[in-house]
Amino acid sequence: MGLHLTQIDRVETISKKDFINKYFKPQKPVVIERFIEDWPAYKKWSLSYMKEVAGDKIVPLYDDRPVNYKDGFNEPHAKMKMSEYVDLLKKEPTKFRIFLWNILKEVPILQRDFSYPDFGLRLMKGLPMLFFGGRDSYTFMHYDIDLANIFHFHFEGKKKCILFDQNQNKHLYKIPYSLITREDIDFNEPDLKKWPALQYAKGYVTELEHGNVLYMPEGYWHYMRYITPGFSMSLRAIARKPKNLSKAIYNVFIMRSLDTVMRRMRGQKWIDWKNEQAITKTNCKLNE
Repeated sequence: MGLHLTQIDRVETISKKDFINKYFKPQKPVVIERFIEDWPAYKKWSLSYMKEVAGDKIVPLYDDRPVNYKDGFNEPHAKMKMSEYVDLLKKEPTKFRIFLWNILKEVPILQRDFSYPDFGLRLMKGLPMLFFGGRDSYTFMHYDIDLANIFHFHFEGKKKCILFDQNQNKHLYKIPYSLITREDIDFNEPDLKKWPALQYAKGYVTELEHGNVLYMPEGYWHYMRYITPGFSMSLRAIARKPKNLSKAIYNVFIMRSLDTVMRRMRGQKWIDWKNEQAITKTNCKLNE
């Protein structure tokens, strides 16, 4: 028995009105399969093209090592030239991923290849981010600090996405003062004997292919696994629900600062305590 996951709705394309009424207002995810076929990026963007236009850029790389108290917020684990990284992706599986790479800042020419779609939400135009990964690399289950509405555009290859909304927090072994779950949970094939609360979590799953767009509502947890090497771009719109907006402000200005101070004061003991609390708190709610 695995996780309780429902396939995410899929549509070929969608009007702004239908998107707002069927998916944004009820805060429900959806995959739009053929929305960007008029973008130059749809035909041009590939790993080879990225190597061509950004090969000399030094890119930040992340892997799946556990959080260490010495790590800064979103501090990369390694750096490499983009050309070398693309060669590595094509040569063999690697756990190195590019995470939150701002293409507007680094490679302005790529701005010509896409436009900001009108979904009825005001997209933040300074924050288009790229994410790259090799076969079987993955992100830990997490949600974004600003609880934004996210439009995730995938290019080249296939990618598996598992989502949960914030109502499932009590089942996910969430780390306190953090945006992640226990890092030793394999959400691709979870051990439900070791993590029994997961059997009560209800989420969503889908696979993205080149040109697909995934809408992730405000504050949705997401686990991304690259089935084949590929990359995605995220555009985001600020959280609209007052509860989520206030939570985003708390995360950015209070939670992150508190966590940083405690790491400096207590070091690895703080990280270990948080990991223990994730189990203790989840088990307490499970027993209730």
